[in-house]
Order: sequence, then C-alpha cells, then structure tokens
Amino acid sequence: MLRQFLENLGKVYLVGAGPGSVDFLTVRAHQLLTQAQVLVHDALVNADVLALVPATCDVHSVGKRGGQPSWSQAAINQLLIDLCQQGKTVIRLKSGDPFIFGRTAAEIQALKAANCAFEVIPGLSSATVAPLLASVPLTDPVLGSQFTVLTAHDLELHNWEALAQMAVLVVLMGGKALPAICDRLLRYGKRPETPVAIVRWASQPQQQVWTGTLLNITQQTKAEALSPCIIVIGEVVGLRPYLQP
Repeated sequence: MLRQFLENLGKVYLVGAGPGSVDFLTVRAHQLLTQAQVLVHDALVNADVLALVPATCDVHSVGKRGGQPSWSQAAINQLLIDLCQQGKTVIRLKSGDPFIFGRTAAEIQALKAANCAFEVIPGLSSATVAPLLASVPLTDPVLGSQFTVLTAHDLELHNWEALAQMAVLVVLMGGKALPAICDRLLRYGKRPETPVAIVRWASQPQQQVWTGTLLNITQQTKAEALSPCIIVIGEVVGLRPYLQP
C-alpha cells in the first residue's frame, strides 16, 4: 500500500546547474529542466538556465546568496515536501554541484522523513571548472600534486597552518574574505610570491580574471566587486600565460 501511495506522489530532483552558462549543464539536468512542473532555485542560477523550463512551470526563487534575502532552510524543506506531495515533478536547482558546500543533505533528510521520492543529479562544480576556464590547471606533475577545496564562509573553521602547506588551494565564496585569507596564509609561512588567480562569473559572458600574488592581490582588486568568484592559490597559477589560447 505504501509503495502504491508513493507512486502517486511527485518527485524532487536535486539538480546541479554547473558554474553558470547553460553550456555546462549536464544532459540529464537539461532534460529535467525542460520537463519541470515546479522549479525551486537559488539566486546564483543563470537566467539562461532558468529560461529552459516550460512557460507553465511554477517558479520559486529562494535566494541563498550571502548578504541578500533568502528563505530559511526549514522553509525550503517544507516547500519541497508540500510540492512533492501535490504530485508535482519538482526541480530543486542549485548552482555548481548540489553537494559542494550546499545544504542538500538537510533537504534529503526532510524529504525522506516525509516519504517523498527524490534523486540527486550531479553538476559541474565551479571549483574545478572556473580555474580551467581561466587557463589555470589545478594539478601539475611538478608544481602541484594535489589541490584542496575550501569555503570562506567561516574562516575560523579551517586549520590555516595545514592549508599553508598545500600545493594548490581553491577557495569558494571568498571574495569578501580575500584580505583575511591572504593574511592567514602569509602568517603561516606561505611564500608572499605565491601566485593567485581570481575568477569572477566563471563560464558567463561577463567572466573576469585577476592575477597577482598573496602579497599584492588584495591591493590589485580593492576597488573591485569580486563576488561571486573562485580563488586559486598556488604555483600552478603561474602556468596561465603558457596555457591561454
């Protein structure tokens, strides 16, 4: 009886929208968006991606961008449950990949508790795509045998002494925290001349790239609005001039 009941309900697809441009959607994400009955999306999702949904689609923008109005996570969870229980095909669209510094796990737990069907559709993370679009490789046989991805949402959570020893750092949500990030790495022994690249609006027509070092990148970009951006710190950034088209 429970299975039959669930089959009559809707389903929530937790979908990664990639770094921005519609060109970087997965085929599966593209298919689901064109069939969506309901779309629940975060603020950073590109307008061209949103335009893929049918004209009849019920669209809900729930924010989730730092410093701007957003729905509470509890309210988003309940919205997904309510829509699913109405028998709708719901696309919960998140920028990048759903599980890279997102709250997808909380949404899944809420859906499971309400016996709502769901499926996770991976997306391309800006952590790996943005550097390549700026001609910066994340690894190199000589200059970087590993890379570490972190969020700048709460700098106190990180072991900066350990991070300063990593070959390559990729920092998400770090635009406003750039001075503090550089200060911490320098304090724990990272070379002042370590190259830094900042990629803003990766994959989109307005993409911008700044390069410098731990010592001067803050000064170079002090008049710029950097968010949303990816910050790459490491010797691999120095390969950019050789890899640009």
